[in-house]
Amino acid sequence: MKKMLPVHNKKRVLVVGTTSDYIEWIRTACPNRALFLTDPEIRKNAQEDSPKDLEELLIPLNDFNRIKTDLLHHLKTWGQTLTGVACFDCESMETAALIASEFGLIYPDLYAIRNCRDKYVSKQLWQKNNIPCPLTAAVNSVDDVARFLDLRQKEVVLKPFFGSGSELVFRCKTLDDCKKAFMTIKAGLKRRCENPLFKKTSSQDDLMLAEEFLDGPEYSCDFIIENNVVTIIRLTRKIKPDNRPFGTVSGYVIPSDMPEHTDKAHLENILLNSAKCLGIRRGLCMVDFIINDYQPVLIEMTPRPGGDCLPFLLKEAGNLDILKLTLDFAEKKPLGLNGTTHFTPHIGIRLHAHKAGVLKRFNTDLLQNEKRIKKIHFTRKPGHIITMPPDDYDSWFLGHMIIAPDHKQYPETQCFLIGKRLGVEIE
Repeated sequence: MKKMLPVHNKKRVLVVGTTSDYIEWIRTACPNRALFLTDPEIRKNAQEDSPKDLEELLIPLNDFNRIKTDLLHHLKTWGQTLTGVACFDCESMETAALIASEFGLIYPDLYAIRNCRDKYVSKQLWQKNNIPCPLTAAVNSVDDVARFLDLRQKEVVLKPFFGSGSELVFRCKTLDDCKKAFMTIKAGLKRRCENPLFKKTSSQDDLMLAEEFLDGPEYSCDFIIENNVVTIIRLTRKIKPDNRPFGTVSGYVIPSDMPEHTDKAHLENILLNSAKCLGIRRGLCMVDFIINDYQPVLIEMTPRPGGDCLPFLLKEAGNLDILKLTLDFAEKKPLGLNGTTHFTPHIGIRLHAHKAGVLKRFNTDLLQNEKRIKKIHFTRKPGHIITMPPDDYDSWFLGHMIIAPDHKQYPETQCFLIGKRLGVEIE
């Protein structure tokens, strides 16, 4: 009897520029659904096996003409058609928008992507539309920062226009703090001039951003905007300790109740209006906000789901696969979000190195019988060279743990005590 060859799905969601571990996740959870457009550097450093030729195109993501030519050739060669575009990385979203426009697919346009990525532009648009957000100013000198500090009469935050997370973000209480932070950011941006995460497509004439510091608990939220309606997928509270560089997130707590004096309908209305004034009419988005004076104050928004350890946390706490959901959304498939997803109490703890050096090994001996740990995911292997912030904000991140506290009392303390029993040997 003649052996039947496997039938490959000809319809594919194009996943633009994501990491190798996300690619492996999607290939496992959604086999034969995605075509990956991947930077060769990602594949060169990947720990996972390479996808088949029909699943992945290796092309530098800054060469759109080549992407267009090679993508058309690939689709013709394998008889594939694109049914949607998905993107999980900030630095790849502009490429995703260009591809979507070229191939007639639904995705936020270039205008919306640039509005989101430029932290100054987004806040200017929000302020014009009465969306609560910190007051900001573009600054090009220490004198500019001093004037903003004097005007606000409160602490300020200095940060790049583009970027992600806490990288090159500083809280300044005094003018001396401002001077040190300004010079550190200026030097750091010079070293990162080739990094696509910091590539400026707007605010070209200015150096960096100053914004007022607002105190209060900080939250991260994924939501969908479609047909003029917002659906919140998840709400998590951030754990941000004082003994780490400013802005560093050490963990996420889920489920997180709505902050005091903030009801769901009010938050949904803010999210709807803030997304629309950035140009997002349909998207699966992530937003960070602070509760200040009982009011949600937006920090940043982007049309992609939250990354880091959040997908792992959502999977363990509520069996929600946010990567698969993103592909479903890109293809306009039913999402099955019947009301709010039920999450059991879990915390995602990020693992950071305590010093620079060479990673020798992880010692998990003291965690062998710890039933509260649901998952440990190491992103580094022995031999990894660690450089600490502010020189490098990536290499000191070593992975994460997903933990289910055994009772409601002091859940964060439980998690940090568990984390301390992990041995991280660095020389």
